[in-house]
Amino acid sequence: MTKPENKGGDGVLSQRLLARTLGVDAKSVRVENIDLVGDDLEIRLRPRIAHRGRCPHCHQRCPGYDPGRERRWRALDFGRTKVFVLAQVPRVSCPEHGVVVAAVPWARHGARHTLAFEQLAAWCAVEMSSTAAARLLRCTWRTIGQIIARVVAELGDDELLEGVTRIGIDEIAYRRHYRYLLVVVDHDRRRLIHAVDGAHPTSLNAFFDLLGEERTQAITHVSADGAPWIARTVTRRCSQAIMCADTFHVVQWAGDALDLVRRELWNEVRDRRPLASRRAYGEGKVLNESRWSLWKKPENLSDAERARLDYIAATHPRLHRAWALKEGLRVAVTSTGPGAIAALDRWIGWAQRCRIAQFVRLARRIREYRSAIVATIEHGLTNALVESFNTKIRLITRRAFGFHNVNALIALARLTLAGQRPKLPT
Repeated sequence: MTKPENKGGDGVLSQRLLARTLGVDAKSVRVENIDLVGDDLEIRLRPRIAHRGRCPHCHQRCPGYDPGRERRWRALDFGRTKVFVLAQVPRVSCPEHGVVVAAVPWARHGARHTLAFEQLAAWCAVEMSSTAAARLLRCTWRTIGQIIARVVAELGDDELLEGVTRIGIDEIAYRRHYRYLLVVVDHDRRRLIHAVDGAHPTSLNAFFDLLGEERTQAITHVSADGAPWIARTVTRRCSQAIMCADTFHVVQWAGDALDLVRRELWNEVRDRRPLASRRAYGEGKVLNESRWSLWKKPENLSDAERARLDYIAATHPRLHRAWALKEGLRVAVTSTGPGAIAALDRWIGWAQRCRIAQFVRLARRIREYRSAIVATIEHGLTNALVESFNTKIRLITRRAFGFHNVNALIALARLTLAGQRPKLPT
């Protein structure tokens, strides 16, 4: 057992140097002794008088309740040696929070790792793979998930929600069996401002409650993918905001309608062969192979795909007309200026008269969302930024497979995408 001296000397660590190595202020703690137990280094600390007997929630001085017991925290390693902090921590009786374990300067309440260790763990979780982070820190990925959840809990939401005027709302599946996250993005500062488990009106209403009445009234534009429940909730809670429909999803509606026409035609013309053979034959094979020719933009078609499209125009005019309707809608919603709005209105009239049931239904849907599509054309606000964040969240979800709680996934997404990336403790 070694008792550190107040002044540094050869072979003996000073109080200040040892406290700095642990990531704490020497003015708030006193190092009582250091002991090498097996392969681990144990450092016994004691809070100084000004930092003793405080409630971990309100940080007020409180009367003692009992002596408590000795507690142990994992600290940053010294090279290849694991370091643990030990201290006798009493319980205090707080008038507001009841009997609680007293706060200590080197760790969060309820944690079993020091502040410096948790800061490094949060940085590793954001900057490297789960396997590398767990091997470097010599702990489990589940432990890292609990750490980043505690780190994010201290950040608060006011900084993210302040000054928000244009937002994008979307949902993303993070697990099978219809498990979704509700994602809200700030278009102006290009960062994630809210993510919560469950994509439904209740969770979106909870976001507006968190935002508050004053900040909700400051929102001018909202972009979404056309989900009816999002539009209804935004109209009720944020009626002054301009609702913008995402053009990608509008074009996707047309692509889905086109594919329904193609499959309907395929069922009419395909050769009926034995069930043992799953290959398409004859004209059905041509239609089966034409799917990408119909979906892609004309300027991106290869020579073979362009020839296949010409063949469809000559042999299946109804399908080619459906393709032309899809392309007409794509050009209308991706253009800008008054001409784009006029083109959209002409397309609605064309689709209503086309006598293709799938596009007649689509025309009714486009007419319902016309105001939102026109707002997108006028203001140029789409959900492209939100979709890019969804792609990054999917990558984070892959890394978060070891987490047993969705809150850890949300915390990791927030640290990565909300402009609150942790700094490497130095």
